Amino acid sequence: MDPSLLCPRFEKSVDVISKRWTILVIYQLLSGTQRFCAMEAALPISGRVLSERLKGLEREGIVKREVFPETPVRIEYSLTDKGRALEPVIVELGKWSQDWIEIEGNTTNP
Repeated sequence: MDPSLLCPRFEKSVDVISKRWTILVIYQLLSGTQRFCAMEAALPISGRVLSERLKGLEREGIVKREVFPETPVRIEYSLTDKGRALEPVIVELGKWSQDWIEIEGNTTNP
């Protein structure tokens, strides 16, 4: 592949998923469709940040937001095919971090 085509795409992909908490939001949705309140309770981030990340992921076509016209309105979030395609990347990054990343104050590897 032509390196001039790879670099901008790679840079954009890293930019999309490297925003703080984005990987955790995607990871949370790997388990299936969820409502905002369930994600907010499960993740250590504010509702404002979660909302920002979900909107950004929706713009990128990674997350699907579905509104159900009920009373009260129900909104559910799920991963698109594009979002689910990130699962092997996230799993491998998790494996790599277990082998190579140390947490401050932790001198032993798990």
